[in-house]
Amino acid sequence: DVQLVESGGDFVQPGGSLRLSCVASAYTVRSYCMGWFRQAPGKEREEVATISRDGETTYADSVNGRFTISKDNAQNTLNLQMNSAKPEDSAMYYCAGQWSYPCTNEWTFWGQGTQVTVS
Repeated sequence: DVQLVESGGDFVQPGGSLRLSCVASAYTVRSYCMGWFRQAPGKEREEVATISRDGETTYADSVNGRFTISKDNAQNTLNLQMNSAKPEDSAMYYCAGQWSYPCTNEWTFWGQGTQVTVS
């Protein structure tokens, strides 16, 4: 079965940096569209960033210029570099994957989440 396991969530001060990672099993990170999502209590799930098979990226306006999504194909890992953290970035962050090569709206696989708290 496909598994995605996030790590790296922590407490960080405003303006600080954090790096999240997502290790995939039974799924090749290089081959498919993947993304990071986040959800804070009482709020809708938000798409943070996506990266296609070809390395094309998209970002939510709220994080554009501060966050960077990337793949480490040798480690079969999806990463999210978070810089200039703001309190509104506090949320549970989820790694997600598709079966598609370009990115679509069909997110098939999800990790359990890693908590980020900026305060």
